Amino acid sequence: MSRDYRKKRSGSSSASRPMGVGVLIGLLLGLGIALGVALYINKDPSPFVDKYEPAPTATKTDGANSGTEEVKLEFDFYKILPGWEEAISDREFRRQSAAVDTEVYFLQVAAFPDPADADNLKARLALSGIESKIQTAELPDGKIWHRVRLGPFTDEGELNASREALRQLKLEANLIKVRQPG
Repeated sequence: MSRDYRKKRSGSSSASRPMGVGVLIGLLLGLGIALGVALYINKDPSPFVDKYEPAPTATKTDGANSGTEEVKLEFDFYKILPGWEEAISDREFRRQSAAVDTEVYFLQVAAFPDPADADNLKARLALSGIESKIQTAELPDGKIWHRVRLGPFTDEGELNASREALRQLKLEANLIKVRQPG
């Protein structure tokens, strides 16, 4: 009869204990580091807290009564609105560029709902030597669009040079007139 000369292992293995201790030490170190970072971050006041106070309300005093009556400030929508904008043709640009000083003209290359797409187009234009800006606008329906624009332009030659540079990149742009509050 043949005999097995291997040593038999006992029921509890000592090889699993060092791994369990290592995992426990790793968890405790991770928890300690996370707690330290949280305490470090929270020691300063939060930069995300609104530092502005709400708009004050005006008080109205009545000459006959010594009491004060609180009156809410009323705002006119068109006074708050920073300006308005519209797409125009080249002919209107030539005619109006000398007439009104409070109007500014831009070439709008594109508008995207995703800010990453707007950043990608801005980077593509920058690599081609064209400086552009991203303007974020909230539409009345609550959607936010990110517009990639060139400008402002006051000279027709500069405007046409920018359009030609965009055409070489196979991009079309709309001419936009923005009226500044004045």
